[in-house]
Amino acid sequence: MVRKARRRPPPDSGGDLPHVVVVGAGFAGHTAAKGLLRRLRGRARITVIDQNDHFLYLPLLPEVAVGTLEPRRIAVPLVQSLRGAEIVVGEVTHIDVDARTVSWTDQEGGTGSVSYDRLVLSVGSVNKLLPVPGIAEYAHGFRGLPEALYLRDHLTRQIELAAVAADPAEKASRCTFVVVGAGYTGTEVAAQGASFTAALAKDHPSLRDTPVRWMLLDIAKRVLPELDERLSHTADRVLRERGVDVRMGQSVAEALPRCVRLTDTDEEVPTHTLIWCVGVRPDPLVEDLGLPNERGRLVVGTDLAVAGHPEIVACGDAAAVPDVTRPGSATAMTAQHATRQGALAARNVAASLGHGTPRAYKHSDLGFVVELGGTDAAANPLGVPLSGLPATAVTRGYHLLSMPGNRIRVAADWLLDAVLPRQAVALGVVRGQHVPLETTAPVPAG
Repeated sequence: MVRKARRRPPPDSGGDLPHVVVVGAGFAGHTAAKGLLRRLRGRARITVIDQNDHFLYLPLLPEVAVGTLEPRRIAVPLVQSLRGAEIVVGEVTHIDVDARTVSWTDQEGGTGSVSYDRLVLSVGSVNKLLPVPGIAEYAHGFRGLPEALYLRDHLTRQIELAAVAADPAEKASRCTFVVVGAGYTGTEVAAQGASFTAALAKDHPSLRDTPVRWMLLDIAKRVLPELDERLSHTADRVLRERGVDVRMGQSVAEALPRCVRLTDTDEEVPTHTLIWCVGVRPDPLVEDLGLPNERGRLVVGTDLAVAGHPEIVACGDAAAVPDVTRPGSATAMTAQHATRQGALAARNVAASLGHGTPRAYKHSDLGFVVELGGTDAAANPLGVPLSGLPATAVTRGYHLLSMPGNRIRVAADWLLDAVLPRQAVALGVVRGQHVPLETTAPVPAG
């Protein structure tokens, strides 16, 4: 019997108060909602719609995958961090810009819709899938908690299976881990994953003569190609010191059930692990709006408003915000820009309702931090290059200040990790079939 989707009644109208709807509660959306609550103080009804009931602090996701942090440490409940806002947990399926309505489907198949006077579009991004044969079938992405939890179990399981394998070739293949993409995520996953699996292998005497091998592949000329060369050099050095086989200018030509074939050389690398960290692309919902977009990002002005639709502002990965510090280009899809654009979105939406004055977006990068695990990190606060313990202190301090909650819990986990061994157990909470690589509309290579 097919269960009929239930229709949820529209939320209470909130009287004659203007209604602001925020779609997406990532860095941009969460910051925008927080700013709106602070600026409007009950003078508008604010609704936040997101697939999750929490804000996910993505920069620390690799630390969940290697067991440094427990998963709930980087998940901040929206009902606690955005008190005063109406929280709708659901996936937005349609936005009617003419009727000014947003429709969604909740986690149990129910549907709902709401009208808005102002819309903040901050839907973020999804995995970028290149048309490489076998990737959708045999690779896993790294964009959320389910994928991080799956990867932690998978890494543990591969070491355990290698320890009892009788065939030396199987031992070697299970102890080989391939990461594609040497940006932020791929570099951090490879660096921290190499330390994690090396520690796991030490507990198995049968693996004493089997090296744990990690490979990091990217068609770029260096790791972290979007960052300062000094940060790239620091990360590259740490990776190689941990035994990671860093191969720049090379990628995967084909993924097979038990190996990957590399570009250029046609070398086949036996492995049971292929981690896809190539990058992200804007959420397809943006293109479905039928409004002008630039490579899937909504075209907006420096005030973040959409031309012809001043009631809509977009920010973060969903918006191609003009970068006035680099004329002719849009701001990069980074958490730093998303957070600051979210704050400006709140300011300008509040101003449009008669509270405050609007501003234009202008931001120069203040530096970047890369967490490599243990006492290793790379950072350049205000352009000053740091590595080792000073970089680790700056990196972790930055993360604690940037998180909207759970700071004490995160700091406590870091302290415990420094003095106690990690618990190497595969809980089997998330299965591989539950975290498939998103396969809709692969992006053409190049």
